Amino acid sequence: MKTLNEYLDLPYRMEIAEDKYEGGFVVSFPDLPGCVTCGETIESAIASAMDAKRAWLEAAIEDGIEIFEPDSLEAFEGD
Repeated sequence: MKTLNEYLDLPYRMEIAEDKYEGGFVVSFPDLPGCVTCGETIESAIASAMDAKRAWLEAAIEDGIEIFEPDSLEAFEGD
């Protein structure tokens, strides 16, 4: 298992979506199941996402939960 800092250095894909019902933005990390947060602005949502990612990884390491590395974007590039 990697250290927290090693996981934080990996390029996890972040998805940002506008919340048309509640307002603001929702951010998730598809490779970190359940790691979702929100913010009123894109900037605050991204800042919250960085905190959520750290907390998610810390909890997973502490609980011995398997942490998947990010999917490679190279798989989506044509040859």
